[in-house]
Amino acid sequence: MSICNYSDEGLESSLKEQSMEIQTPDWVKNAVFYQIFPDRFARGKQPRKSLLHKANWEDWEAMPTLQGYKGGDLWGILEQLDYFQDLGINAIYFTPIFQSASNHRYHTHDYYQVDPMLGGNQAFRELLDAAHQRDIKVVLDGVFNHSSRGFFFFHDVLENGPHSPWVNWFKIEGWPLAPYTGEAPANYGSWGGNRALPEFNHDNPEVREYIMEIAEYWIKFGIDGWRLDVPFEIKTPGFWQEFRERVKAVNSEAYIVGEVWGNSQEWLDGTQFDGVMNYLFAGPTIAFAAGDRVVLEQVQSRDYKPYPPLFAAEYAQKIEELLQLYPWEIQLTQLNLLASHDTARLMTIAGSDIASVELATLLLLTFPGAPSIYYGDEVGLPGAIDPDSRRGFPLESNWNQEIFKFHRELISLRRTHTALCTGDYRVLYAKGAAYVFARTLGTEEFIVAVNTGTDSVKVDVDASSLQGQPAQVLFGNGEVEWNVSEGNKFLTLSLAPRVGCVIK
Repeated sequence: MSICNYSDEGLESSLKEQSMEIQTPDWVKNAVFYQIFPDRFARGKQPRKSLLHKANWEDWEAMPTLQGYKGGDLWGILEQLDYFQDLGINAIYFTPIFQSASNHRYHTHDYYQVDPMLGGNQAFRELLDAAHQRDIKVVLDGVFNHSSRGFFFFHDVLENGPHSPWVNWFKIEGWPLAPYTGEAPANYGSWGGNRALPEFNHDNPEVREYIMEIAEYWIKFGIDGWRLDVPFEIKTPGFWQEFRERVKAVNSEAYIVGEVWGNSQEWLDGTQFDGVMNYLFAGPTIAFAAGDRVVLEQVQSRDYKPYPPLFAAEYAQKIEELLQLYPWEIQLTQLNLLASHDTARLMTIAGSDIASVELATLLLLTFPGAPSIYYGDEVGLPGAIDPDSRRGFPLESNWNQEIFKFHRELISLRRTHTALCTGDYRVLYAKGAAYVFARTLGTEEFIVAVNTGTDSVKVDVDASSLQGQPAQVLFGNGEVEWNVSEGNKFLTLSLAPRVGCVIK
């Protein structure tokens, strides 16, 4: 199987051989994910038993704060399943939903209890069952590097000091512990030096077993996979290999995806993760689609670097390097994205330029792997870096209907044609601002072309590698001419400024 225009046939052969030995979940290869930050998507409207009746929620439309809650819950998400189906979503990734004392819930109190403010375990049971009835998969966020000051085991250490039976569960460095003041040494290891996030001692077999059992419990409960928060922080040998074995023993089709922002070969050898959040795709794609429109102060503090601007040839080189990093079986289960709760939103990064959003989205939804839409991006929701990127999902009156229509039609096209999910990826043309590639699977062939420049372009593309000839423009704007001369096949594409198209 040809992945792209390899110049090194030996490398291509090696990756094929690795792919034959690696097994990843088939459903992910045809999935379109939707990432939800539960506090910010929807409040349930139907009358149900509630933990709080007069909660001091932030105004839904107001700018979010670091510590305030807006009151979104799982009931509200359950009531929006029709929306997901209409959009074409068939997989949801939730940021953490377990009991916590933070709106983002990365400060876990209890790994066995869904936060009561979200509706508790009962709400999640009903949501999971309803999603599965619609063939929508559900992946949860696993925060297993650290817990929180409110975690029962760590709280016992705070109360009982060296007499606690849980002392060796954490990285205790001395006494007394200082969890709430910066005036004294914390005396325990914490993620990023944040005293609210005490790190587990993963070398302790009891800690390791505890985390494995949590992973198994929720897979047995019925979830379809785990997204792993900062998994690179866990250095204990064999930890993630065992995690995979334990999870896959319960459900061989469970998806395991890690949050690793850079080169992830260390974890994508077939014995640990099925994929990672593919920031190596996001950075170059935004740099190519948005170019010098990228607002640097929204991206310079993050590691994926969607700058400086890229021309088509530079973008092609980065994409081919990315496709050569991992075996093809892994490429098909990468979680591809343009934004997340850890980045500014694409609309804001691109200086509110709609064409940049649409061009990047076209490249996302025609790329091998599972595309992930960050809630609200499909309706043009803006947002600067955290906490602004975690706004409440907007009222329909505030949607950008052009962007919404663009997403819905393109998602439908991807899900209708398998070649756009699992077909080969070959770059056909990359010069100036014009980038053209083919996705092929058997007799099904597609050409995707984009022009990120401000001038119209007309390019001749060598189409000798294609079996058929272009029949129609299925999506977007472009004109196609087909030429055969002395046995050579050429495609002449005419593209207006800042547009793209999909040709069958």
